[in-house]
Amino acid sequence: MSEDYKHQMEKSGIIFRGCYDNHHFCLAILFSFLFCSLFLSFRSPNHALTFKHLNPSNTKNLTITDPCFGRYVYIHQLPSRFNNDLLHNCHTLTRGTDKPNMCPYMQNMGLGPEIATSRGVLTNDTWYATNQFLLEVIFHNRMRKYACLTNDSSLASAIFVPFYAGLDVSRFLWLSNLTDRDSSGRDLLQWLANRPEWKKMWGRDHFLISGRIAWDFRRQRDQESYWGSKFRFLPESINMSMLAVEASSWNNDYAIPYPTSFHPSEDTQVVQWQRKIRHQKREYLFTFTGAPRPELEGSIRGKIIEQCRASSVCKFVDCSYGVERCDDPVNVIKVFRSSVFCLQPPGDSYTRRSIFDSMLAGCIPVFFHPGSAYSQYKWHLPKNRTGYSVYIPVKDVKEWNASVEEVLLGIPESEVLAMREEVIKVIPNIIYADPRSKLDLFEDAFDLAVKGMVERIEKVREATRRGRDPSIGFADEDHYKYTFSQS
Repeated sequence: MSEDYKHQMEKSGIIFRGCYDNHHFCLAILFSFLFCSLFLSFRSPNHALTFKHLNPSNTKNLTITDPCFGRYVYIHQLPSRFNNDLLHNCHTLTRGTDKPNMCPYMQNMGLGPEIATSRGVLTNDTWYATNQFLLEVIFHNRMRKYACLTNDSSLASAIFVPFYAGLDVSRFLWLSNLTDRDSSGRDLLQWLANRPEWKKMWGRDHFLISGRIAWDFRRQRDQESYWGSKFRFLPESINMSMLAVEASSWNNDYAIPYPTSFHPSEDTQVVQWQRKIRHQKREYLFTFTGAPRPELEGSIRGKIIEQCRASSVCKFVDCSYGVERCDDPVNVIKVFRSSVFCLQPPGDSYTRRSIFDSMLAGCIPVFFHPGSAYSQYKWHLPKNRTGYSVYIPVKDVKEWNASVEEVLLGIPESEVLAMREEVIKVIPNIIYADPRSKLDLFEDAFDLAVKGMVERIEKVREATRRGRDPSIGFADEDHYKYTFSQS
């Protein structure tokens, strides 16, 4: 036996005999070891558990335990003039709306005043008088509760810019001074471009939201007669993505649903509402809620109203001059839940809030232009459009002579029931849950929008990793986005 081996055995024997003679000493050592092990395990966060493997070109960390891996979002802390100051001066935001005062709609984190009584039409504690232009505020408040926020921008997969773009520009849209229309947007972009986060991808990982249509930010000429600001054509803005209630034909604009008045705080409230409208008796074959647009050349609304008024199975709700109180969710939902189909022709723009109000009531939408839904809400509505809607193309109003009633009566009852069920199943996708809570079983419009945006940015990041120019196609105009289809 070697001398080294005998020496090691003698040391072990000393320790063993010491433990045998003084077991309190050994127990102390054992508990100290266990305590240190537990302490170190609690100090190590789950998301820090990574496996490293060598790549021929670099070293990558493969995260296997962090549920937020690839989903982290960083929120810019903007100067208050770009968001909170607008809320504090809400009395200046009434221009361009039909409201004498927008301040009441700031209540409940942007949801608006709670609807106290609905005469049995709605479900309790989940409905609010929500103004569509407050989507920016609702979205920002939801983002503050997003499960995968980070204060470390280097970890972020996307960077959210909480600029209340629509509320800001609403103060200047009707002014002839182009400098006023563009000033806030220019100042914001200058602030962003000076931040270290900007240089990471030169803004292509940044996104913002508008409660107005994207066209309001795409003035193509610097002439007073041209509508909107030029915010989305400014160089830095071109590198960013915008979520809006209606997208333009440019690739860096993405459509998300208009806010409805239904803002559940629990999954059970969603299921309860779905069950309620699934068994609702519907006395009208089709309904149109809106106003004529005689000043708009090419508008189909006039002919639709004529057909509706001439039909015994159509309900027309005239929203001209506020006669029928079309801003009252109780009145609107009461009509929609009583109708099998709801007509959704374009108005001032391709899209309408009414699309989502009617679907919320289980009413099957009837579209007349691809830009009203099919080319817009690709993250939120089913790809199979015939499964949840009816499409009656109108290429030329003067030559259009289709009978809406005959088209709808020709759809078999089995198909009608299947479409309605699909509409009811889509409801979670098109609502914004109460920002003060979170749904567990359903992904709502906010969840789908953030997921879609993070995936979009990751594709850009992957293109860069592969050595491709990330600007190619990023902000190009798609001239075929609103092309008509015969089917």
